[in-house]
Amino acid sequence: MFSAGDEQQWDVIKKQIEQSDYYVVIVAHRYGSMDGNLSYTEKEYDYAVSLELPTLGFILETDVEWPAEWIENNKDIHKRLESFKTKVSRRMVSYWKSADDLYGKCGIALMKAFNTHPREGWVRASSANTGEMPEEITRLSKENGTLWAEIRKLKSNQIDEESERINQVIDALRLNSRAIYVWLLDADDWGDPIQTDMLAIFEAVAPDLMDEASNAILARALAVEFGGDINFRSDFPVPANFIKSYLADFASFDLIGNSTKKHSVSDTKAYWSLTEFGRKVHDSIRKNELLKGLTDFEETPEEDLSSGVENASDEKVALVPDE
Repeated sequence: MFSAGDEQQWDVIKKQIEQSDYYVVIVAHRYGSMDGNLSYTEKEYDYAVSLELPTLGFILETDVEWPAEWIENNKDIHKRLESFKTKVSRRMVSYWKSADDLYGKCGIALMKAFNTHPREGWVRASSANTGEMPEEITRLSKENGTLWAEIRKLKSNQIDEESERINQVIDALRLNSRAIYVWLLDADDWGDPIQTDMLAIFEAVAPDLMDEASNAILARALAVEFGGDINFRSDFPVPANFIKSYLADFASFDLIGNSTKKHSVSDTKAYWSLTEFGRKVHDSIRKNELLKGLTDFEETPEEDLSSGVENASDEKVALVPDE
């Protein structure tokens, strides 16, 4: 709409800002046309702030892939751009990754601004009806209040339902008993089974699953947790079929899923990670333990663990029958 370097155009811009109820600025990796030491975008932003308009900033995430021709390559101007981003970040700001992401966040932020910072608005004189307008405003205000109350109720119900689901899964894990066998380094067989439950097993492997873990890594984690010794055989110190059974149980509760990380073609192992719901369950368990003071334990340094495994036997594990 406006050409750079024209004072008359700047007057038009100022008038547009003065007639606006809200000011939205979208920042990516270009500073824009400059008027002296400031870009017109920053100049407009400063003017909107000086008028005390509610300002909403939307800044592109730094790790998003972006066309090279749309990235500022002048070091001095790039510094001005970063300074402008810092300025915008001092007020209400959201970070976006794509057009759809920006569309959603901008819409939500504007609705919140309309509710928390109501403004005068505008209507064309030819369509104004001073007699009916107050009644219409009252009606719309009541409707708006009712809708927001319904939204808050729905969000509250959703939180309650998820919390109940998390508690149900934790109780189900606790009530399902399981046996674990651990083949120690100098042992001749699996030894006696260790009685536990699915909740304890989930707590033992969840830290590894927060990133990703293979069946073999999970077997080692369980051996450390339940074997009471880091000197165990390197190749599945816990039976592989038991690991598969535990994973199937966790998957049935939507606690784990296949990892989405990329691996080399030669790596044929299966990798698992916590789902979003699995993380929430794990967070709930950890929070409850911390509140009860149950997490006072000593961790085994990784280098000690790896040392024990390097000295382990290379013989293959003999899987015991499924329970």
